Amino acid sequence: MTFQEQIQQGIPSQLPQAKPYETNINHAPKRKEILGEEEKKLALKNALRYFDPQLHEALIPEFKQELEDYGRIYMYRFRPDYEMKARPITDYPGKSEHAKAIMLMIQNNLDYAVAQHPHELITYGGNGAVFSNWAQYLLTMKYLSEMTDEQTLVMYSGHPMGLFPSHKDAPRVVVTNGMMIPNYSKPDDWEKFNALGVTQYGQMTAGSYMYIGPQGIVHGTTITVLNAFRKINKEPKGGLFVTSGLGGMSGAQPKAGNIAGCVTVCAEVNPKITKIRYDQKWVNEIHEDLDSLVKRVREAQENKETVSLAYLGNIVEVWEKFDQEDLRIDIGSDQTSLHNPWAGGYYPVGQSFEESNKMMAEDPELFKEKVQETLRRHAAAINKHTQKGTYFFDYGNAFLLEASRAGADVMADNPTLGREFRYPSYVQDIMGPMCFDYGFGPFRWVCTSGNPEDLQKTDGIACAVLEEMIKNSPAEIQQQMKDNIQWIKGAQENKLVVGSQARILYADAEGRMKIAEAFNKAIKNGEIGPVVLGRDHHDVSGTDSPYRETSNIYDGSRFTADMAIHNVIGDSFRGATWVSIHNGGGVGWGEVINGGFGMLLDGSDDADRRLKSMLFWDVNNGISRRSWARNEGAIFAIKRAMEIEPNLKVTLPNLVDENLL
Repeated sequence: MTFQEQIQQGIPSQLPQAKPYETNINHAPKRKEILGEEEKKLALKNALRYFDPQLHEALIPEFKQELEDYGRIYMYRFRPDYEMKARPITDYPGKSEHAKAIMLMIQNNLDYAVAQHPHELITYGGNGAVFSNWAQYLLTMKYLSEMTDEQTLVMYSGHPMGLFPSHKDAPRVVVTNGMMIPNYSKPDDWEKFNALGVTQYGQMTAGSYMYIGPQGIVHGTTITVLNAFRKINKEPKGGLFVTSGLGGMSGAQPKAGNIAGCVTVCAEVNPKITKIRYDQKWVNEIHEDLDSLVKRVREAQENKETVSLAYLGNIVEVWEKFDQEDLRIDIGSDQTSLHNPWAGGYYPVGQSFEESNKMMAEDPELFKEKVQETLRRHAAAINKHTQKGTYFFDYGNAFLLEASRAGADVMADNPTLGREFRYPSYVQDIMGPMCFDYGFGPFRWVCTSGNPEDLQKTDGIACAVLEEMIKNSPAEIQQQMKDNIQWIKGAQENKLVVGSQARILYADAEGRMKIAEAFNKAIKNGEIGPVVLGRDHHDVSGTDSPYRETSNIYDGSRFTADMAIHNVIGDSFRGATWVSIHNGGGVGWGEVINGGFGMLLDGSDDADRRLKSMLFWDVNNGISRRSWARNEGAIFAIKRAMEIEPNLKVTLPNLVDENLL
């Protein structure tokens, strides 16, 4: 069968050959035993409902074995034989260009070069899934190949509920992931209901088909690192940045450090992913000995090198060793997957990667105890360095939250509402006041032709738009504009493309609309092929997350999720090609609600109309909320937006004299 025929077939009526378990692939760890005997039967019934009853007798023992061996039913047998990668949009079968674009993006999320655990359909973060099993993938792709522009595909946490009649301006796909009743959003709830096959953790861009490999987080981390050095009034050259995590999105950290121009030390316990990052040239050197690492860091500091050093081992050992050696750390953070601390997101010190994975599955309570003990040591070592002048920030991975739950010394001496922890979230001190409040966030696009020349042309178009805009930009946003012009000019030479021909750029509403409009015009003129627009959920409006995206909201509303819900509703009726809303994100199940979108630009007048309507709302919804919280930059930005758009009328806050209070 051809690739197109396989897509159109969906779930095969005849059993395909069983596939061997490929040990060279990075696999998800075995999940904890959490289902009772009756629940295991229910999990099997739930999995088997995708298949003709004549196949059930053969599949029951196989799926039962998967549940026992891995804690989940992945349906490995049904993994497609074709290569998993984003193809040119013209290669996909179908009646709708919009649907073809979504198929392209789904495959990109599962590309072996992009996905963390591709055979388990997990893109990043240890549990950020595109689907829960391969039947869901096959059925979704079949539906997309049949869809017209008068239908909408409804996705319930990885499960394609079906195609429903709609209209051309409606989203082609509506995605929800993990939208639990609030009292059922504890970590073990995810383990249980995911094992039953009835919900999944979509993370952010994993379950919304908008991940573009580590490039997105490279850009955000580059801006964060640059601004962290600005906060301590130090040039990055010769400065030392210490962090941890090389899997999934965290693999971007050493690359970002190199772009920023500092010395980066990044610890990682997984040998396989460490080698992958080295082979990808995202990290320059691998060290396994702490003494040699110390020597190499001193040399790099003295010579003011730009270099990234991976330490194959636990980050706690690095912080403690550097303290003993009195090695000065300028800025520090952590990007292990602490939203997922008990299932492979964070590993205890003092035991091997293999020993930890075994304990995680066989003795989860002891594993949790060891993780919390490690978190206490981790925080204690960081505290010693910050007393010497290190600037430490929480990088939105729930490090401080989980450390506090473990009893670590991370709480502020004099806590205030929104400043409970000893150290700030990077959003509180860097991304929030410098970017989000002004409407700057992670706008991204994918060239669906798959042609690198199209990406180069779009880079040029975006750069030209920004360089024209900066001429008349107010002083308040000059630095953001300059950083992004510098970024886009260096994007090609930094070789950031992994998987699809994609790019990310922080821009405000005006910038996003003008860039998108210029792309659509170039498509109409035949200069480039169609382009998919999107963004990270980690943005101005898309996410309500009290310890990350909305951590610089101090009016008490940071625990509400009105903004994210309104964001996805508003995007839906303003022209998005697909929309998504998730529970979980990068800080943990039950800790955040986040939404995203995708939009196909095809050169049409319809696309031009939709992009202007949707992108304006997608950004200004969040600025309005931040303005109402009395954020100074957001008040400035929304007033400016109202001057530009007379139909915009936003309620502004009246400020209270503190002396009266």
